[in-house]
Formats: sequence, C-alpha cells, structure tokens
Amino acid sequence: MSDHVVDPELLAIMQCPACGGELAERPEPPALVCTACRLVYAVVDGIPNMLVDEAVPEAEEER
Repeated sequence: MSDHVVDPELLAIMQCPACGGELAERPEPPALVCTACRLVYAVVDGIPNMLVDEAVPEAEEER
C-alpha cells in the first residue's frame, strides 16, 4: 500500500485551481492542501476533488 494520498507524478503537475499554488498531501483525512491559499481539497478513493466550490478553507475545516 502506498503512503501517498495521490500519485507523486500527478501531484507534481497539479496546482490549486483557485490560486495556482502548490499542493501538499495531508494523510488524515486524505486531502490536498494548497500551500498558498490554504484551501483543502478532499481525496476520496485516491481521487482528488478539485472543485473550488467544494474546497474548504483549512481554518474552517476543523469547525
């Protein structure tokens, strides 16, 4: 089993659709987090949901 949320080669070419920032993996719960605007994109069954309307600001996610 892989330790990655998404394939590293795919992650290398992906960017945040909201601001163009770099994305970083977060293992639990599986997600990609923009290092610039801090939007969190859920990953379900290895598939990232990159819809900006469904992303959650990192600060609001824990509420």
